[in-house]
Amino acid sequence: MHREPGDGTGPVVRNRRARHEFHIEDRIEVGLVLEGNEVKSIREGRANLVDAYARPEHGELWLHGMHIAPYQAGNLHVESHPRRPRKLLAHRREIRRLTQKVQERGYALVPLVLYFVRGRAKVELALAKGKKTHDKRQALAERDAERDLQRTLSERHRESDR
Repeated sequence: MHREPGDGTGPVVRNRRARHEFHIEDRIEVGLVLEGNEVKSIREGRANLVDAYARPEHGELWLHGMHIAPYQAGNLHVESHPRRPRKLLAHRREIRRLTQKVQERGYALVPLVLYFVRGRAKVELALAKGKKTHDKRQALAERDAERDLQRTLSERHRESDR
């Protein structure tokens, strides 16, 4: 069951580099275990997924490298490390399936989007393969060509309205 991230509320944090760096093959929604002040900080948009990745360890999924800035107005006695590993919640069979895929050569689990569904933090994980440098250049060239085409079409449309 794939639903739109956030169910209409929109994503809180996006990993915009992921689609540039990886070929996305499969996506899965998983829960994220957080502490109270981390939730407040994420709601303010003070999190970063750029260097984050997920890894299966001992039958569990863990998210490494995600940065959540400390909540400013929070209790200073309960301060957690901004880049600590965070547990991801998924069904056992999904974890087994992802573990098998990650053990294959070249696959990685990359977080794409962090959002809330009915007050619970969710992460959209992608099973992805790293792109080669020439693939990245080709994707940029295709995007530039599409932008030029759209610009030309909009100019023609404007000229025909005159």
